[in-house]
Amino acid sequence: MFVRNRRPLFASAVLVVGAGLALTACGPDNADTAGGSPAPVATSAAAKPSTAASGPASGAPTGSKPTAGGASHTATRPAKTPPGASPSGGTQPGGSGDGGAGTDARPCDIQNLTVQATARSGAASQWVIEVRNTGTGVCSLSSTPGVDLGNSEARDQSNNIKPILAAGTLRFPVASGHSAYVVIDLDPSGATTGTTPGINELNVLVDDEGTNMPLANTRNFPLPNGVHVLDPQMGIYRSTVAEAVTSMTSAGK
Repeated sequence: MFVRNRRPLFASAVLVVGAGLALTACGPDNADTAGGSPAPVATSAAAKPSTAASGPASGAPTGSKPTAGGASHTATRPAKTPPGASPSGGTQPGGSGDGGAGTDARPCDIQNLTVQATARSGAASQWVIEVRNTGTGVCSLSSTPGVDLGNSEARDQSNNIKPILAAGTLRFPVASGHSAYVVIDLDPSGATTGTTPGINELNVLVDDEGTNMPLANTRNFPLPNGVHVLDPQMGIYRSTVAEAVTSMTSAGK
């Protein structure tokens, strides 16, 4: 019995193998079925879009992608503008009448400035502050200097008198070899009584924006004994003394 049963089993195995080969040969006609070889084909197709999507980013020329960081970097390029040149290519040697031209110029360095304050001829209560650029290129100052009036011997300078200012917000450009002028009137009313006693010093910080020039760069100018100080007023930087006087008369208006 043992020998008779082996032959049918062997024949069945041959039939099973043959059927399997027949199914394999028909595989391409069943590409949409869940079994067989379609799974590897689907995996390969899914990988191609991923490679294509990443290709342009890795192969793109440097700087071709307009990122926010690149735009910001370009926006800060004015630091490379040649001294004395504005982005539009024009400057005014001593600044324009309204202080609007060349305001992109770098802040002035106190080492490249001379500062002096003198009484204006024919106007006893008016003083002219002149700031001259001795550097090699145009630089800029705040619209007005920082000015106060006090007593040089006082230990507490916190109560020094500050002038009433004319309107002005733009920085003022000063070309090499040129000056900027400000006029201050210590006693516009001309009063001889009711004035502040003990004032003997005019203190000037030529750039008053607070970040460009430390307070240690303040210059001190002595005033005559008995000078009258009452509600002083001051203009903004101008290219000539005449323009500075006109600006001063508009202070507080």
